[in-house]
Amino acid sequence: MHWLFKTEPGEFSIDDLEADGTARWDGIRNYQARNFLRDQVALGEGVFIYHSSCARPGIAGQAEVIKTAYPDPAQFDATSPYFDPKASGDDPRWFCVDIRWRATFAEVLPLARLKQLPALADMVLLKQGRLSVQPVTAEQWQVIEGLAE
Repeated sequence: MHWLFKTEPGEFSIDDLEADGTARWDGIRNYQARNFLRDQVALGEGVFIYHSSCARPGIAGQAEVIKTAYPDPAQFDATSPYFDPKASGDDPRWFCVDIRWRATFAEVLPLARLKQLPALADMVLLKQGRLSVQPVTAEQWQVIEGLAE
């Protein structure tokens, strides 16, 4: 399986991931996205990094999963904006994964372009756009990789 992870580039961009090499993908506070991270994202799977809430939203590059789901430490940190007072070490509510940078695309693949492609018509991004962690089919992955080349 493949994935698309959304981020606001002003907070954390593909360039930040490239500079750091690896990152913890944390701060997910949507139950459906959390369930994908916790239950389905697997080691070695490919991830498209999608820039959202910006002038030119779109897919900016690729990463791969290098550590599967574990409790997001921010949920236990009272000074974090992602603190959750209902979470406990025995019963964590939120999870994260670690990813490694794989590629930065020469140009962001804009959402407007993705919407024009019939092969992507069923993509979760185009049907449930606000979801921050979402599956990408093998066919969709190939189409998008082809666009990036």
